[in-house]
Amino acid sequence: MSAAERATVFAETMTGTVRLRGEDADRPIRADLTVRCGTLMLPHRTTPARATGRVRIAGRADDTRAAGTLEISPLARRRIHYRITFSLDGRPCVLEGWKSIGLRRPLASLTVLPFTLTREGSPDPVGTGVLRFRTTTALGPFLASMRFPRRDEARAAWAPRSTGTPGRTEVWYTTATDPATGTGLWLHHEVVTPAGSGSPYAHGWAAVFPGKGADPVVHARFGPVPWPPEPSGGFTAAGVEAVPGRLRGTAGPLSWDLTEECGDDGPLYTFPRWSWRRPLLPAAQIVPSPRAHYTGVVRHGPDRLELRRAPGASARIYGHGNARRWAWLHADLGGGDVLEVVAAVSMRPGLDRLPPLVFLRLRKDGRVWPRGGLRSAIGWAGRGRFRADLGLPEWTVTGRAGRRRVTVRVTQHADRTLELGYTDPDGSPATCRNSETADARVVLERRGRGGWRTEAEWTLDGTAHAEVGDR
Repeated sequence: MSAAERATVFAETMTGTVRLRGEDADRPIRADLTVRCGTLMLPHRTTPARATGRVRIAGRADDTRAAGTLEISPLARRRIHYRITFSLDGRPCVLEGWKSIGLRRPLASLTVLPFTLTREGSPDPVGTGVLRFRTTTALGPFLASMRFPRRDEARAAWAPRSTGTPGRTEVWYTTATDPATGTGLWLHHEVVTPAGSGSPYAHGWAAVFPGKGADPVVHARFGPVPWPPEPSGGFTAAGVEAVPGRLRGTAGPLSWDLTEECGDDGPLYTFPRWSWRRPLLPAAQIVPSPRAHYTGVVRHGPDRLELRRAPGASARIYGHGNARRWAWLHADLGGGDVLEVVAAVSMRPGLDRLPPLVFLRLRKDGRVWPRGGLRSAIGWAGRGRFRADLGLPEWTVTGRAGRRRVTVRVTQHADRTLELGYTDPDGSPATCRNSETADARVVLERRGRGGWRTEAEWTLDGTAHAEVGDR
């Protein structure tokens, strides 16, 4: 495989001290960065990269949305240049510096980053300091975080799976939040092959969720029409298109034309990876674009919504139809972190008597937790299973895997939740209650010598995407 077909993703943690202008003492500083290269990172060439993450300066800054660039050129230019923007005292600040690679002690020089802090638009420094990569504590997590995702892996996940096998359903769906207005968007594209006789058909809908205290939710359906699989690599039917990089169509008074820009961190497999490639479970879900941005126009009646890099995600489902009961959450946590949750009670005899199985994936600092999706769903040796308490307007997920545990609390407000009914492949009705302007609170804890302590917590106010449904 050529270098152009793969990217490189890794997480780096550095700690040190900084002396701010006007102060007589150093302050501790810490940078937790996730670095994404558009191509395979090779030491003999210069590789540009994007960095996101968190920068903390004791008493002065704690920005979880820090972002910037790296120029990685250890041999060609003998340096690694960092330029990271974050918020210091509520104002943008730029951390800039480089690791100068020395020929006598190359490994040692790779661990030291002298830097200068400046305000955006001003050359005058507001602080200087040094960050260090501590090999004793940071090398292990750094090596474990290295990923080399296929650049075409997300595109391949868009390809239709439906082959006419009776009793199957296939879904392409996209959700997004307009950062300017708080408006949520939901595009649902579905192919159903009836369980008995009947040909596959395509249908779907679009919905616009105005922000808090605004107008009611607006939605419209398209189809059903016969499903003719097209070599487009996605969904194309009823004048609606959902393919890699492009979403457009019309449904009643709604129309949309959007481009999708994906990150380099690769798909997120909510279910075990093998379950998407080999459909042995009742259903499986994958998120080809877990941290995408959408730009374009959505029209609903006389109103026009212009999206400019609106954060969201595109996901896929393939299986035998909906579960007996289910819940779903997509949460962009900022700083490159994202959470995906699916909790469901199967329709299969025997499994339908079990409590909801929870498939949870948290991508934090470039790493996915928990590692064993099926193990955390069903438990291991009677321990570690995730649990869900489904209901409305609030539902929760809790669980533990390894030395971490998580609590997820989702609130779907009635005036911002859309109820829709549709038909499963076996002919039975299903109902989903969806909100693209939901609230969520996520608390991640880690167990140490002193017991459980909070590792991270996130609060989403009207920017979570969630759903509860049943048959």
